[in-house]
Amino acid sequence: MTDTTKRHRRPRADARRNVERLLAVADEAFREHGVDASLGQIARAAGVAIGTVYAHFGTRRALIAALLRERHEALFALGEDLLDRYDPAEALPAWVRECVRNAATYRGLAAVLAAGFDDEASELHESCERMAGLTERVTAAARTAGLLRPEVRADDLTALMGAAAWTRETAGDDQSDRLIRFTLDGFRPPATG
Repeated sequence: MTDTTKRHRRPRADARRNVERLLAVADEAFREHGVDASLGQIARAAGVAIGTVYAHFGTRRALIAALLRERHEALFALGEDLLDRYDPAEALPAWVRECVRNAATYRGLAAVLAAGFDDEASELHESCERMAGLTERVTAAARTAGLLRPEVRADDLTALMGAAAWTRETAGDDQSDRLIRFTLDGFRPPATG
């Protein structure tokens, strides 16, 4: 069997089950303990050796990226839908709130995502780039519609999303929503007349 044939074979059923079990256990551990949950404890709870975690994922960030893959695809589809079908007055707060909800999936995730944006070697970098691109487009549409001051940039919204995700983790949904609402109000152009 050639090396190419070996690389294109489907993983064995037990390897697929190990990955599925690892992902389920990691999701539960990260929800309970945050992204710094012990990988050794995750491996033990999944009934595999720690080497199996690293064999399948390589790094903690790769494990996090695998857990977020479907969630991120849904987020990106929502962003495209908001841009295509919704008024910018609805799209802007909906996009911000959904990004915050995503970044607060696990305690500490917002910081991991922020680091992934700046690190081209990160397994999260591509997702972070796509999120930034959608945020830029949502910002431009809102600015064109007169909903944002001309000086408000996409990175201002990204900073708001990171702060609101941290607030959601530490002070709860209500406080996070207040931060989003008041900040977006402050980003609006002053009323004239």
